[in-house]
Amino acid sequence: MKEGAPEELVKAIRRVNAGGKYVSASLAEKLVSHLDGFDKPPHENLSDREFQIMCMIAGGKSLKGIAEELHLSEKTVSTYRSRILEKMKMSTNADVTRYALDHHLV
Repeated sequence: MKEGAPEELVKAIRRVNAGGKYVSASLAEKLVSHLDGFDKPPHENLSDREFQIMCMIAGGKSLKGIAEELHLSEKTVSTYRSRILEKMKMSTNADVTRYALDHHLV
């Protein structure tokens, strides 16, 4: 990296020249911070509101019903649903319901 010390650059060049790989300490720290969420169940990576809406979907509530109960627009609830599906790598409400039942969330 540009801000790295010249000694780090020499160390990196030598390691790569010897057939190895080099990762700076700052990059290693960033990589590890991204890995923190990998060992958790997918629902633990949701925000509190996303988790609340996921449970409501799994409980069989319609998006309109969720919107009315939480005093949100249907568009907002639909956006939350999209984020939930994306974060949990699912594609349907049935997937969400199955997951919630399997993990005793509802």
